[in-house]
Amino acid sequence: MKHVDFAGRLVMLGFGSIGQGVLPLILRHIGITADRITIVTAEERGQEVAAEYGVRFIIEAATRENYRDLLSPLLTKGDFLLNLSVDVASVALMKLCQELDCLYLDTVVEPWAGGYTDTSLTPSQRSNYSMREEAVALRAAFQGGPTSVTAHGANPGLVSHFVKQALLDVARDTGRTVTVPAPADRTGWATLARDLGVKVIHIAERDTQVSLTPKRPGEFVNTWSVDGFVGEGSQPAELGWGSHEKALPPDGHRHGFGCDAAIYLMRPGASTRVRSWTPLEGPMHGFLITHNESISIADYYTLRDQAGAVTYRPTAHYAYHPCDDAVLSIHELAGKNWEMQPEKRLMTDEIVHGMDELGVLLMGHAKGAYWYGSRLTIEEARRVVPHNNATSLQVTAAVLAGVIYAMENPRLGVVESDEIDHERALAICAPYLGDVVGAYSDWTPLLDRGRLFPEDVDTSDPWQFKNFRVV
Repeated sequence: MKHVDFAGRLVMLGFGSIGQGVLPLILRHIGITADRITIVTAEERGQEVAAEYGVRFIIEAATRENYRDLLSPLLTKGDFLLNLSVDVASVALMKLCQELDCLYLDTVVEPWAGGYTDTSLTPSQRSNYSMREEAVALRAAFQGGPTSVTAHGANPGLVSHFVKQALLDVARDTGRTVTVPAPADRTGWATLARDLGVKVIHIAERDTQVSLTPKRPGEFVNTWSVDGFVGEGSQPAELGWGSHEKALPPDGHRHGFGCDAAIYLMRPGASTRVRSWTPLEGPMHGFLITHNESISIADYYTLRDQAGAVTYRPTAHYAYHPCDDAVLSIHELAGKNWEMQPEKRLMTDEIVHGMDELGVLLMGHAKGAYWYGSRLTIEEARRVVPHNNATSLQVTAAVLAGVIYAMENPRLGVVESDEIDHERALAICAPYLGDVVGAYSDWTPLLDRGRLFPEDVDTSDPWQFKNFRVV
């Protein structure tokens, strides 16, 4: 079904796994013809997919020097720039779209090439926190202008809608729906989370997809962008820092500017592990990879007193167990001191089985822990839409929802995922998420701890970050 008609042109910048996967969804659900879509990308990969749908395909990399000259002739008032690229600064593109009066969406706030690992910058300056602050600082100047949806893929993006639905589920199951209706604004949502006793929110993901061709030495294998994963994995580990936390980690630092909702650790996220839980995997160790949603969720669910002091905020972060070949790839990458392997391979058609179990884990409330999210198998992903695997489809469905939201609400300026109507977004995504389920658990990060060796844990509060971190 068509969700919205769009009279303008759509320019897609970047055409990797997400671009190729979202194109059929756009043509299926948005009233736009292929002749009004243009793809601009740095490499030939995906050219045959564009040809399959009759979409114009331009091979030229967008750089700091040429992006205006490259994109401006392709865009005019009322058009849409869908940014699915890497190594192109999102804020620069957002500013260009405001000048041209065009709609905009990206799945992550990207820097220019090299920004993730530029050692002339401090760890704070090359963090997602810093990049998000730069994007949301545009709010005042963009107010009433064309909508720019920032950081709306699966995570960040879809998971923010999962959080809201999970909060409503916990409220229902703890008998609070009589006194706490669905909140109408940011303060209402944060108040609900506080009143429910939510202390920690994990984006808890386990990818079990398996390739017919195992990872080889000297090769980085992943089910989504290799460059994207290595880039964010090389950034400092970051997490939203909750008001219940007793002390900063020994290697933890505040940023000293902005909303102050998050901290960073003096180590790469791809070398930092945390304990988490998903219904099918059970207890697991995931990587604390920095993501925009770790900061935006913590910020969105912050409550302050009249003096501005924080009275409530949950700890929020990613706990990611990628597919097993990607784990081996990260292990090899770390052993080479974060120098990328000479070969890269994106797992697509060679995947033989497995699923991506992606959701949010809310902890500390009266029922302990509650996971809510998507279980999408490779077989289901291939059945419902071409050019996707289980991981990419969770992203592309959310990209579709964000694009539709911007088209339906074209004059909102800068919009983050947490501010979007979660019911509308989930309704658009639902046909492409496989089984969407909620599951309660009595799991805590203290389960079975100290069985083999004594450990330094805080038994008085299982939800302290020191109990989650793997040392």
